[in-house]
Amino acid sequence: MNFRKVGVMTPGDMGQAVAMQIKSRGFTVCTALEKRSARSRALAREAGLTDLGTITRLVAECDAVLSIMNPAAALDFAREAAEALRTGRHSTLIVDCNAIAPDTVQAVAGTIGAAGGRFLDACIIGAPPRGSAKTTVYVCGPDAAELTQLAGPQLGVTVISERIGDASALKMCSGALTKGTQALWLEVLTAARRLGVDELLERELRGSRAAIHEWVMDELPLMAPKTYRWVPEMLEVSKTLAAAGSSPRLFEGVADVCGFVSGTALGKESPERAREAQRSGADVVRLLAEERTLE
Repeated sequence: MNFRKVGVMTPGDMGQAVAMQIKSRGFTVCTALEKRSARSRALAREAGLTDLGTITRLVAECDAVLSIMNPAAALDFAREAAEALRTGRHSTLIVDCNAIAPDTVQAVAGTIGAAGGRFLDACIIGAPPRGSAKTTVYVCGPDAAELTQLAGPQLGVTVISERIGDASALKMCSGALTKGTQALWLEVLTAARRLGVDELLERELRGSRAAIHEWVMDELPLMAPKTYRWVPEMLEVSKTLAAAGSSPRLFEGVADVCGFVSGTALGKESPERAREAQRSGADVVRLLAEERTLE
């Protein structure tokens, strides 16, 4: 099926960037801003997205709808999309691009399938594709190749299989390593500052672990505003590992760290505000070390 209109829910930091890349390929890109925040509305206007108001209209008028949102909202959105599919008898392709466990994506797929809809499991790996940044959408399921028409220089689309759940499993493993590593380092670096050995630790790390130290410190300035949605993602990772026969407890702890950060002043900023602030990773460690300790 050739797409003309593509829906993106929601136009947050990643959703807006992906929508802009799709729009640059000549597609009409729509969203549904009913009940959305002022920030989402502003990001949609900035990207030049067409507001269709409701999810019902979004599903009715678009050839494909990409769900890119807080993982905790993925199943609720699937239920709304399914109701729209049942009401209008549409053949809209619903693509879940969220950081959720394979078991969760199976529930999403079942919800869409029960409404007679078509469904693909996808995951986004990489930074929001703005400026020179590039990201890749990995997709699986029947007719997954349809999504490749959205690909461009900064938005890759890779078909990995026909099996629903593979893309979500990949995202869970990838996110566990990248976000789990950042959370671990942040927790230890803030503890070292509170203990008064931060300068000694930094000297040691610059000598023995220079590459990963530099990577983490580059990532920390934009980590805090994302942690509110890292909490449900890390719980989905925990669920994934448990299903694979591994311990779920490690990433339950990572979710606790993310929950602490999300409740701080830094965690309550928008990604746009964090970028404007131009803080260093050391600034983030200092500010979080001054907050209350994780209970």
